[in-house]
Amino acid sequence: MTTPPTPATKAETLAWLRRVSGDLATATIKRLEDTLPWYAGMPPARRSSVGLVAQAGITSFIQWYDDPTSTPWIAADIFAAAPRELLRSVSLQQTLQLIRVTVEVTEERVTGRGEDLREAILLYSREVAFAAADVYARAAEARGLWDARLEALVVDSILTGEADEELPSRIAALGWHGHGEVAVLVGTTPAQFDVDQLRRMARKLGVDVLVGVQGSRLVLVIGRTEPGTHGEEVAELSFPEIARRLEPGFGSGHLVLGPTVPALVDASQSARAALAGFAVARAWRNAPRPVEADDLLPERALAGDAVAKHTLVERIYGPLRAHSADLVTTLWSYLDNGRSLEATARELFVHPNTVRYRLKRVSDVIGWDATGPREALILQTALILGAIGTDTTRRRPAATRRNR
Repeated sequence: MTTPPTPATKAETLAWLRRVSGDLATATIKRLEDTLPWYAGMPPARRSSVGLVAQAGITSFIQWYDDPTSTPWIAADIFAAAPRELLRSVSLQQTLQLIRVTVEVTEERVTGRGEDLREAILLYSREVAFAAADVYARAAEARGLWDARLEALVVDSILTGEADEELPSRIAALGWHGHGEVAVLVGTTPAQFDVDQLRRMARKLGVDVLVGVQGSRLVLVIGRTEPGTHGEEVAELSFPEIARRLEPGFGSGHLVLGPTVPALVDASQSARAALAGFAVARAWRNAPRPVEADDLLPERALAGDAVAKHTLVERIYGPLRAHSADLVTTLWSYLDNGRSLEATARELFVHPNTVRYRLKRVSDVIGWDATGPREALILQTALILGAIGTDTTRRRPAATRRNR
């Protein structure tokens, strides 16, 4: 156990430390330049700010050696002087390297001045390291809270479609790594929601996500990342497959995937469809999980979703009518006759094989197969909407008032 110094010896040591503090600071800066490449490569202004922190550490050590009870505020004061500049300049790892170099230089200079002084340096360097970790932890926590608020704002802008010219810069500030196509996934928030676990799942799938929690509703904006962004390269997956693999991160209930859009700035289109689908998903008794919003077009249309009505007419009724009137007529008859080939053939006075051929042509033109019960509902809804007319140009003009 080291014998405490006498008051006279301690006073002499303090006087010597104050005399050589300037030399210690200069030697420390020189050692930093020689041994730490990141310090030597910094712009002069940043090197100066880091050097000031090193000098503050030496000065604070002398004050602490004089009065060890001042540890709590002196150690923190080193970083409180310019924490923002320090955090911009160096990482926590680099800060610990800075502390190590400063301690090494100080130890070399105090050799022969007594074992108590050397032990004091080691004890004080530990306190400073803890103070540095605390500063960075607080900064990370504050940044995390700020990022969470900013992310919530971005997701809300996407959901409401109220994007402005500031949206790209806000997304960039969040460190978004997605590129190209984007889709929105809407489900329920689990009781024990672990957002970090969800982000890890997304990274393993090669995607980046923006997460929005709105009460019981959980929203993910999903975008593929550049290969190698998160280290390991993964095979590019389709968005339905990505949604299926992210499904465990959601609570029980329906999970709806919006259509794929070209870029993040268009994500509001996918979000609208996903939200509309989520609102009516319970109307499909055997809806899969996840389910695509476009598979819920009939329910969305019945609920008054104008986008769904327009989509059904544009993707089904319009192309069929433009291709051949016979296809529309055959599809109407087939659906009205309970999907019976023979009944349809009798009504149209054609052979059943002709009906089969025309139904195949329907599938080739629009991509939906009328022989399946679910797709039959989608097609019949599209035919009804197309016949009614949802376009503004089909509205009956206002009646002119007759002169009495």
